Amino acid sequence: MDEHEFLAGRFEEHRAHLRSVAYRMLGSSNEAEDAVQEAWLRLSRSGADDVENLGGWLTTVVARVCLNMLRSRATRREEPLRQDEDQPDGQDPESEAIVADSVGLALLVVLETLTPAERLAFVLHDMFAVPFEEIAPIVERSPAATRQLASRARRRVRGAAPASEADLARRREIVAAFLTASREGDFAALLAVLDPDVVLRSDRAEALAGSPGPLRGASVVAETFLGRARGARPALVDGVVGAAWAPDGEPRVALGFTVSGGRITSIDVVTDPEHLRELDVTFL
Repeated sequence: MDEHEFLAGRFEEHRAHLRSVAYRMLGSSNEAEDAVQEAWLRLSRSGADDVENLGGWLTTVVARVCLNMLRSRATRREEPLRQDEDQPDGQDPESEAIVADSVGLALLVVLETLTPAERLAFVLHDMFAVPFEEIAPIVERSPAATRQLASRARRRVRGAAPASEADLARRREIVAAFLTASREGDFAALLAVLDPDVVLRSDRAEALAGSPGPLRGASVVAETFLGRARGARPALVDGVVGAAWAPDGEPRVALGFTVSGGRITSIDVVTDPEHLRELDVTFL
């Protein structure tokens, strides 16, 4: 076995973990694969002779790649450097609860509201137990400021409180109206339930007609769903009103909806089998 094959074998030992980190960072299967591949390219170019902890080194590389991808994806949401070192966290490290030990559709929707730095700090620390001292250089902050990034993210995740029964019923009506309009090819009815600035995202580009990124705007999203969703049924997806298509009893596609002001503001499509298995789907 030559040196390249040996290095490739060591990398493969960490691939599943790296893909898990990247998916939680990016919420996209395709982008996660790109980030993992970039980590392999960097490893193959530099070698691992001077790397004592290969898993940690690769996790850091993937995190940096993901951070750059998030910033490129949503630069208008990037926050300026904050001086948070002196703000109290309000939690003892021993009692700090890990808010999420898995990633579901509902969590991905909340993570999309975080800044890239907040998302990285929260994902690496709360989901993968990476110390703040190791995260700090990646986000170019002190460990104390990095702790604050994770703390803000954690509060926002916890703040995504369950809706009231009346609100859940209203959301179910809106989702049902969307599915009906989609199946019947009723463009006007689709526009009626979609926010003008609605965003459509997917974990696979092919689900968005090959588009490499999110689709935006009511007309574009309505055209995408026109005459489709024929077999989709309303469902609770990780406790959130959504929809799923399960022709053989096993979900093949899951749809997550964010509703605000009586209209759908975002739709998240999950088609990757591995990610679907992580979701709790209950048909309504």
